[in-house]
Amino acid sequence: MCVTGVCLLLDENDHVCLCSSVCGTAPLRKHHIRIIGGEDAPAGGWPWQASVHNNSTLCGGSLISRRWVLTAARCFDADVVVFLGRDTQMGQNPHEVMRWVSKVIKHPDYDPGTHKNDLALLRLSSPVNFTDYIRPVCLAAKRSFFVDGLSCWVTGWGAPQTNAPLPPPQRLQQVSVPIVSNIQCNAAYGTGKVTTRMMCAGPDFRGKAAAATRDFGGPLVVSNGNRWIQAGVASFVTGCGYPDYPGVYTRVSRYQTWINNHTGEEQPGYVYFWSSASRTSPFIAMFSLLAATALVF
Repeated sequence: MCVTGVCLLLDENDHVCLCSSVCGTAPLRKHHIRIIGGEDAPAGGWPWQASVHNNSTLCGGSLISRRWVLTAARCFDADVVVFLGRDTQMGQNPHEVMRWVSKVIKHPDYDPGTHKNDLALLRLSSPVNFTDYIRPVCLAAKRSFFVDGLSCWVTGWGAPQTNAPLPPPQRLQQVSVPIVSNIQCNAAYGTGKVTTRMMCAGPDFRGKAAAATRDFGGPLVVSNGNRWIQAGVASFVTGCGYPDYPGVYTRVSRYQTWINNHTGEEQPGYVYFWSSASRTSPFIAMFSLLAATALVF
């Protein structure tokens, strides 16, 4: 249950909380146009983006509350440090804050061989203050649906081309990618490889080359007006440089209960997202029903 905020009851055993009106808002992002192949992200344009460092490994992540970051389970085996408000990997980041990670919670059913349940929660050593450059993303709630072809965004510090490092100052990259159906994704990877707890967007993380390690754990987000909802966590891609292989993401909406069980009273905000072939603009049940049926805690 949210400590503060608003909750919408979906049924007697299911609810969606918008714990803070700040979730999913990016005040410094003035506009978003579709970019094919990726580009430098504007400073502060994705304020939930986390830079997660584990020894020599760099992964992405997303801030989901003042004290929790969501990322991929594949990234961790030692001490972890998180940077928020970071724009570049080389050079100055005046709006950046650093936190050590006091606890890493990998999903208990994570399978590194199949990439199933590739999800982890990072508890920060101390809470962060929200600014225009550091804000949480909203998470897709249970039963959310993302139609094939829906335009989403991926962010990370991975190289835009195979075997070519991101040039200095290694600025955060952004790329617009369409949702790819699980049927089409399984046709590329092999039947059963992509489960219902996964989702695909493509042709791949970078739009023109294979995903790099630095993209793993990063968010796949979709917008509804001025609010952004995280649909997936970057997990894996096969066929380096081949456009027939979409990027595969852990489907966030299937893990709401698990996330809530571990975040306790510091739960993130959830938004129920629905889109269909006949309605490409998303319908957000939370906001349309709020006045009539919401409960305030």
